[in-house]
Amino acid sequence: MKRCQLITALLFFAAGVLGDAHADTTLIRAERMIDVRTGELISPAAIVIEGNTIVSVNADTTPAGATIVDLGDRTLLPGLFDMHTHLTLDFFTGNHWTTAAVKETPADWALYGVAFGQQTLEAGFTTVRDAGAWPGFPDVALMRAVNSGRVTGPRIYPAGHYLTITGGHCDVTGFAPGVMELGPNQGVANGVDEILRAVRYQAKHGVKVIKVCATSGVFSAGHQPGAQQYSDLELQTIVEEASRHGLKVMAHAHGSEGILAAVKAGVASIDHGSMLTPEIIKEMKKRGTYYVPTIYLSDIPLPENTPQDTIDKSNYLTPFVEKSFRMAVDAGLNIALGSDSGVLRHDEVGKEFHAMVRRGMTPLHALQTATINAADLLGVTDRAELVPGRLADIIAVDGNPLDDIRLMERVSFVMKDGAIIKKP
Repeated sequence: MKRCQLITALLFFAAGVLGDAHADTTLIRAERMIDVRTGELISPAAIVIEGNTIVSVNADTTPAGATIVDLGDRTLLPGLFDMHTHLTLDFFTGNHWTTAAVKETPADWALYGVAFGQQTLEAGFTTVRDAGAWPGFPDVALMRAVNSGRVTGPRIYPAGHYLTITGGHCDVTGFAPGVMELGPNQGVANGVDEILRAVRYQAKHGVKVIKVCATSGVFSAGHQPGAQQYSDLELQTIVEEASRHGLKVMAHAHGSEGILAAVKAGVASIDHGSMLTPEIIKEMKKRGTYYVPTIYLSDIPLPENTPQDTIDKSNYLTPFVEKSFRMAVDAGLNIALGSDSGVLRHDEVGKEFHAMVRRGMTPLHALQTATINAADLLGVTDRAELVPGRLADIIAVDGNPLDDIRLMERVSFVMKDGAIIKKP
């Protein structure tokens, strides 16, 4: 091919590419949008998207040939984050949840995740941090399937296997000896050597966060839901080894002693945080540790066939949970939204907003917990605000959630990565 012919061909190719990009331009219009950083209500709102990226907001001109999506009297917000989900778990369908770990397989749990991931995304949550699954990495498989476009779901940061002591919260307990006895490869690790192996095995198989059960819990064997389980040294080892692999650590923690030990070890977040104290809050503020309260759990009944000891532990913790949440809000602690879906229905994750607001948080603060705060906790800067250069993860609700936060329970429009997932 002669040089001039080559140049002509390249120009036609470039024109084709540019033409395709132009054809992928979308303009979303709505009555208003919320700047989640400042709380400013901007009206009207017009957002231009090219491919999967926001390129302009309320520009003076409309791109020629853009696909126009007019949402009318609705409010635009960034796609939401849930920093404590269990997309592959189901405590609310049927009555088998107490035996699911020994009766089902990773294939079952991954298939649950396909359905529950779709529900979560349609509820407006475009990014989630999955807080652990039964052994077999079904959450990692789900992440890969979503990333490759084989299934529809939110962006997933999976924790894989929970790290726990033998017989602790996150181990599979209550069965006869020999039934599902797990080891470091499945997250059950005791002492420094086993912990190193467990963290490295998790990293090898693609997790994006390490989850440690720093204390006992409600939905597991034992009668002390707040007891510290890992020693201070073990917790420090988990955080140090995770950091070598570029991974943050989230800590399930109820009791004060275990919370404080996890905070001092350097975890990124305390999840549940049922028994906070002024000393703990001071230490968390000093270190920038996030609190992920999962407070809506306190507003719903426990699942069918819940054992009596679990009911007793839940009732014991309830007053501590309420006090801790109010202390955290009043103290200005870093807070990110987490629902603990899987223990509650996956299509009810939006109810976490009202649960926080009715306990004293402002509607704007509640929205920030699921956008800019959560993005900061996760360590991402490419989403969570409706500004040029960010990913086109956009939702809409009818009316103004700053006036009525319960509107966040009824998201009517969802766009993820520039693709419309749900329409009014």
